[in-house]
This record gives sequence, C-alpha cells and structure tokens, in this order.
Amino acid sequence: MNWYLKVLKNHYADFNGRARRKEYWMFALFNLIFALIAGVLDNVTGLAFEGIGYGPIYIVYGLIVLIPGIAVAVRRLHDIGKSGWMMLVGLIPIIGGIWLFVLLATDSENKTNEYGPNPKSTEI
Repeated sequence: MNWYLKVLKNHYADFNGRARRKEYWMFALFNLIFALIAGVLDNVTGLAFEGIGYGPIYIVYGLIVLIPGIAVAVRRLHDIGKSGWMMLVGLIPIIGGIWLFVLLATDSENKTNEYGPNPKSTEI
C-alpha cells in the first residue's frame, strides 16, 4: 500500500527519474483492487450504466489515477533504459501488449543511466 500511496502523493505527475519494478507492480496491483471495488460499488448502489457494468464511481477513480499510472509506467521504462515513448508499443495489437508487459517486468539496469541513479541502490 505504501508504494501505491507513494505514486499518488510524491510522484503524481512526475515523468522524470526511475521507478523500481516493485513500485510499478504494487501500484498496478492496488490500482486493480481499487478499480474492482469501484465497479462493485457502482453495481451495488445501482449507479452502473445499463449493459456496461460500471458507472460514475469507477470513471472518477479511473480519471484520478490515469496520470499517475502513465507516469509510473514511464519511470519504470526509464529504469530499464528505455524512453517513455516505448509505452506506445502497447498500441500494436496483441504483440505490443505482450512486449510492453515484458519490458515492465524486466529488471533494472544496475548502473546509473541517462534517467538517473538506480533506485534500488538509493532506497532501503
């Protein structure tokens, strides 16, 4: 949960620097959990749009975490020495999503790269 809050509080729209693999995937996990909760709340309260299955609570949550989600993914790509523009690879049908998943799961570069020092060596 601390990793999720770190992304939202400290790095809301920070596209510079590097993000550890753990920071990205913990944010993704809690984001998924909270999105599911928002969808369930929409359905339980009767706010879900007919035939879609989600409603305004889910949409507001999605808009709130859109920018930090993109920012942490860009910083994650910086951690492996790739440009944030590599996120666009995910737009390629099927293979692009797989390739982006592999990039996001790749371990950090051990040395300092053009985006900054290795966050594993600077954090406890």
